[in-house]
Amino acid sequence: MCPIRSAATMNGIYERQGMTITELPDIELMDGRFYAGDPYRAFAWMRHHAPVYWDEEGEVWGITRYADVRAIGQDPQTFSSARGSRPNTPLPYMIDLDAPEHRRRRRLVSAGFTPEAVRIRQPKVREVCDEIIDAVCESGSCDLVSAIAAPLPLIMIADMLGFPSTDWSRLLEWSETMLMSQGSPDDDAFVRAANAFSEWDEYVRHQIAERRASGTTDDLLGALAHGEIEGDRLDDDTLVYEALLILIGGDETSRHVISGGMEALLNHPAQLDALRADRTLLPGAVEEMLRWVTPIKNMNRNATRDVELHGQTIRAGQNVLLLYPSANRDETVFADPETFDIRRQPNDHVAFGFGAHLCLGHRLARAEIAGMVDRLLERFDDLALAGDGPPDLRVSNFIVGHESLPVRFTPTAPRAG
Repeated sequence: MCPIRSAATMNGIYERQGMTITELPDIELMDGRFYAGDPYRAFAWMRHHAPVYWDEEGEVWGITRYADVRAIGQDPQTFSSARGSRPNTPLPYMIDLDAPEHRRRRRLVSAGFTPEAVRIRQPKVREVCDEIIDAVCESGSCDLVSAIAAPLPLIMIADMLGFPSTDWSRLLEWSETMLMSQGSPDDDAFVRAANAFSEWDEYVRHQIAERRASGTTDDLLGALAHGEIEGDRLDDDTLVYEALLILIGGDETSRHVISGGMEALLNHPAQLDALRADRTLLPGAVEEMLRWVTPIKNMNRNATRDVELHGQTIRAGQNVLLLYPSANRDETVFADPETFDIRRQPNDHVAFGFGAHLCLGHRLARAEIAGMVDRLLERFDDLALAGDGPPDLRVSNFIVGHESLPVRFTPTAPRAG
């Protein structure tokens, strides 16, 4: 296991940071309303006072400090993924596996996400960005989430999987519906999610059958359907879940960073002006957007043995949530972490995970975020927020972002040709 500094050492560091939040905030780590509100004061309190926090209601431990999140996330012998990346819900896809099976499965999927594969797709990213902007540029206003941020990653990942464009709106609806059941107080959300999964299951099995019958391997789903792991092929049940993981991972995270990142830029005019004037700042801006938004709010691990950490005993079999947004605002790692700074260096955030479970699609996601931000700044000189008050966030305990973000701009013509 990676070394974790003692509680006394870490508490001394946090005391020197001048933490002043002393009142216990409301903390419900499995309730989506916690993440859709303002969890950052609670995270700051936890880092200082209870870095290993037992959530009685959710029956999970919350891990808040950067060093602890990284150490636990890289120790699968002690903290396993095999009992579910969501607590007590193991599913047959790679993020719910430990080595060596995780490594074998990841190797099969990774061909579509290599640096060269992403480089080849970058012109496509730019083309799709302009097509999306063309659809709204004459109107003078739009919802940046539904009209701009959501279509781009959905189009890119659905195209890679080989799904026809006539089905893309259904794919987006299914992925949204399934994710909105995570931590929702609405009991009907689980019924809707179950129905969405049933429809997805029927749809993707048909797609798999077509590829098996035709021998097609020129898209990602076909490559998975015909790929082998040490002589064995993935069965259809496993393919249904792996394809769903790729779809949701490729669709849901990038959209929230585009919308949340653009909101941050529009709320920080000096940062926005600097980026408009100097596009060499764009890679750093993307990293700060990722840190700032951190759309995946947590991943679960399960203790394989009793572990003492910061004066608490994590018992074998208990669930442990790695709280990525808290780690990404840890005062001992990020200077002035509550400030949005596109020039932040270093910026070793954990928005994509890390180690063996680093998100396979991180390169494609970065290309999508950078591509859309660049095209928005290029084509809209006066893009501005248009809503009244702060925008609503999705109520979920897993992947969270804006449900809507109204913006306005001077109408412009679509691209020539």
